[in-house]
Amino acid sequence: MEQDLSNIITDCQQGIRKAQEQLYRHSYSFAMSIALRYAIDENEAADILSCAFVKMFRSIHTFDASKGNFHGWLKKIVINESLDHVKQRSRFVSLEIDTVEEPSINNGIIEKTDAADILKLIRRLPRATHAVFVLYAIDGFSHKEIAARLGISEGTSKWHLSEGRKILQQKITALTT
Repeated sequence: MEQDLSNIITDCQQGIRKAQEQLYRHSYSFAMSIALRYAIDENEAADILSCAFVKMFRSIHTFDASKGNFHGWLKKIVINESLDHVKQRSRFVSLEIDTVEEPSINNGIIEKTDAADILKLIRRLPRATHAVFVLYAIDGFSHKEIAARLGISEGTSKWHLSEGRKILQQKITALTT
């Protein structure tokens, strides 16, 4: 399959439309799973994905397999498009904190809660808090990286993560009681 993907990418770089359709079909579910992390619903994720695929096809000629794999390259495009989308629709207020409270969630509560329900709760976080929470807790970015990507301070990133955790703790506890 990896050789097939390599051939499809090469054909896309040469502007072959059939290859573009194949690459779209091959990458759709992977890219959608990333967009859904940042979107508040499937419609918004589809909007993000549309823009991300346009950017992917416009820049496919820059993809170099010797510098990394295609899925990592595409993931970066989808995350960047998601963040652009979030920044357009959110106001990040400068909120600084020096120490972060780590809200604790009872593991027994988490075990009783369906993962889909948790993802729904994450999507209901305020937009800016949602973006920071997903970048940090799901995609593994540091506060320094988040701050640079979103144009905020590290303290603001920490505040949004702390706020997201508090809100989720309250909502998860409410779900299970």
